[in-house]
Amino acid sequence: MTTHTKPADLGAPRKEDEDVLLVSRPEPGIALLTLNAPRSRNSLSRQMIAALDEALARLSGDRDVAAVVLAAAGPVFSAGHDLKELSAHRTDADGGRAFYQETMLACAALMQAIVRNRQPVIAAVQGVATAAGCQLVATCDLAVAAASATFATPGVNIGLFCSTPMVALSRNISRKRAMEMLLLGEMLAAEDAMSYGLVNRVVPADRVMDEALAMARIIAAKSKLTVAVGKEAFYRQIEEPLAEAYAYAASVMVENMMAEDAAEGIGAFLEKRPPVWKGC
Repeated sequence: MTTHTKPADLGAPRKEDEDVLLVSRPEPGIALLTLNAPRSRNSLSRQMIAALDEALARLSGDRDVAAVVLAAAGPVFSAGHDLKELSAHRTDADGGRAFYQETMLACAALMQAIVRNRQPVIAAVQGVATAAGCQLVATCDLAVAAASATFATPGVNIGLFCSTPMVALSRNISRKRAMEMLLLGEMLAAEDAMSYGLVNRVVPADRVMDEALAMARIIAAKSKLTVAVGKEAFYRQIEEPLAEAYAYAASVMVENMMAEDAAEGIGAFLEKRPPVWKGC
């Protein structure tokens, strides 16, 4: 069954964007979020950001959901911020400063919500992902791309450096590769995106969703507690110096070892039987 996420009131939406985000459950344990504003190239408008943020907040507390797949309708995954929306606020009394600040902070909060979300989020990229759309892909825990998909952080070409996309990009790929994308603003083919480390797998266009769901299915078969603990630990330790990272990771291992699912999983392995997860 497909339901529609209604974002907070941000003014009258355009008719074609009334349901900018579709939320569905294609399989037990898996949630599917579909960006549904193809006429605006699935841009991260304030409405789209609010819808995604709201949906992720609900899913994070849903113990029945083990993994989230993020997809998009139409030929473009996401073109990034809605430049028409941003430009319209240049006539504000402050030249748009307050709106721009609110928008960038809201987008930054969304990206952090994806990282904090207890379930892994898998991007299923069927088309173009540029600027904040590329940031969205980089922020997701895993990403599957169509062989025809392309990626770019082209803000430098229009006088608006992709500074916030840079945060996610530089945490996923090497510095030289990130600077190449940010300074040249050129389109990157899917295979190159995979070699850079921006996406995990590249498949034919008609297999993108199948591949993303297959990854989600594998995750859903594991202990939800263990996956949530591991995801949180990964993002925390990656920002710490080596000694602190090891100290923190060791403490996580101890707490994880005390969980019922760890006892069950290890026992099942030793007894050569499938584990029965309790999520605690």
